Amino acid sequence: MDLHARLKTYLQNNPEAVGKVVDYNAGTDRLFPLDLTAANTELTTAIIADTQAFSNWVSDKLRANNCRYGIGGYMEHRTIYAVSSHFDTEDEPRRLHLGIDIWSDAGTPVYAPLAGKVHSFQDNNNQGDYGPAIILQHDLNGLALYSLYGHLSRQSLDGLSVGMSVHKNQQIATLGNNQENGQWPPHLHFQLMFDMEGNYGDYPGVCKYSEKEKYRKNIPDPGLLLGF
Repeated sequence: MDLHARLKTYLQNNPEAVGKVVDYNAGTDRLFPLDLTAANTELTTAIIADTQAFSNWVSDKLRANNCRYGIGGYMEHRTIYAVSSHFDTEDEPRRLHLGIDIWSDAGTPVYAPLAGKVHSFQDNNNQGDYGPAIILQHDLNGLALYSLYGHLSRQSLDGLSVGMSVHKNQQIATLGNNQENGQWPPHLHFQLMFDMEGNYGDYPGVCKYSEKEKYRKNIPDPGLLLGF
């Protein structure tokens, strides 16, 4: 059985082990699918390049559609990354988004959906980067799984230590504002990995399109845990 199948089997057989990533009531809270591909012609380069204008655009979309969160992004080919040299490489730019984004207000609480421990954390303080990020390590009946939380508040890193135990539904962070989160509209980048591949406090959240299948093997769909 491959790792993806093992994860699905574990989650199906142990639904009580899975908690929340953000506060969400399926009966009352609405989600707005945010398309950040070239198909979204409303989201212009000028808006994307202006952090506050981009933040206002997201907030206006959520408010106009009466939605608590914006959601989307797993394996989405995004043109928006052209605004930052952080995603450029010599041969092919990184444009394929590997996690799921949850867009909401700065200060929104973030929780651990699974019991585990702190693997690593750091402030990836570059334009377009994660800003403060936390990575948790989980043992699911022998299956190693890592969860990454990016674009957090700097305060979220206070008091953390590697190896610190974390329980299901424990608040681990809050969303950062656009001055501390890599200069993005406030949101959570939530991503799962089977193997950290030697990374610490960071793991690629965007890859070259040509590397899609390579990364797909290591990065399961975070929607399996979100339950949206």
